[in-house]
Amino acid sequence: MRKRLITPIPQAGTHRDEGWMELDREAVVEVTSEDKDHPVEAALVAGEIRGWRAADSGTQTLRLIFDKPQRLTRIALVFEETEKERTQEFVLRWSPDSGRSFREIVRQQWNFSPPSSIREVEEYQVEISDVTVIELIIVPDISRGSARASLKSLRVS
Repeated sequence: MRKRLITPIPQAGTHRDEGWMELDREAVVEVTSEDKDHPVEAALVAGEIRGWRAADSGTQTLRLIFDKPQRLTRIALVFEETEKERTQEFVLRWSPDSGRSFREIVRQQWNFSPPSSIREVEEYQVEISDVTVIELIIVPDISRGSARASLKSLRVS
């Protein structure tokens, strides 16, 4: 029998990971704290499934400082909470001047209520140029409980 392998034609929309920046190569990351088993790179590098978790409770900041100014068109965030009911707030903002000033992209609250509501997925279409810093500030529990901030993934393109 004669046979040939052919390359399947990709269907539109099947490659959602295409176009994301390789943040481990294009930015420095700053973070206020991290759990040793859930380091920040686990939320920033494609293929990682652990995500990042803060070592301490309370408000946390994660900052991407780009090696050179960027033009961004898309930002995607995934948060997950499987254990504790809480209301989280986050602020996503950017800086054109290495962090001397910031412009807010979004401020949002989300109610986690395991086991039914455990995952928040956000994707923002943006048109911003000369981005030197992206900053994510997370208040894991607006009632100031003992929850620790976490982030399953952060992608930018």
